[in-house]
Amino acid sequence: MSQSPAITLARYGTDQLPAIRATLVSLYGEVYEKEIAEDPFFSVERFEQRLQGHASRPGWEAVVAYDGGEAAGYAYAAALPERTGWWSHMLTPLPAEEIQEDGQRTLALFELMVRAPWRKTGLAARIHEELLANRQEERVTLLVEPGHPKVKALYERWGYHHIGDQQPFPDAPIYATMLRLLR
Repeated sequence: MSQSPAITLARYGTDQLPAIRATLVSLYGEVYEKEIAEDPFFSVERFEQRLQGHASRPGWEAVVAYDGGEAAGYAYAAALPERTGWWSHMLTPLPAEEIQEDGQRTLALFELMVRAPWRKTGLAARIHEELLANRQEERVTLLVEPGHPKVKALYERWGYHHIGDQQPFPDAPIYATMLRLLR
């Protein structure tokens, strides 16, 4: 599908989560259908728990792309708090100065997904850049499954670099941890 000129991007904060929760959950279920069937870690229920935890963080924001009235994809992120556990799951610890957080240093990009009909249209990049626009953090971090080398390569083209691997939950996959400077 070529990208429609009717694509609009809408930004939402924590207070607006109830209005978009069903959309986020529905798209997750569609995009992760295969993983949901194969691994309980990816279940919709576990996603909803993670979403609730992520959205409870200060500065949480989501950007949802709509093609006409139909949701085509989204991303959401929040700043890492001063006492974050994000870096404690690294398989090889990083230097202390690299992991010190103050609640404003690092943005964690928790989810970025685009429905199949809109993939390979540049929509993921538009959503991503809109989410990062006007953020005050110095850098952004994200996790990507090493089993998805094309996704990892896409993030590298967007300026991210691989800084190590982590397993954020005991039953989670091992993820490549990536970082990009914002300014």
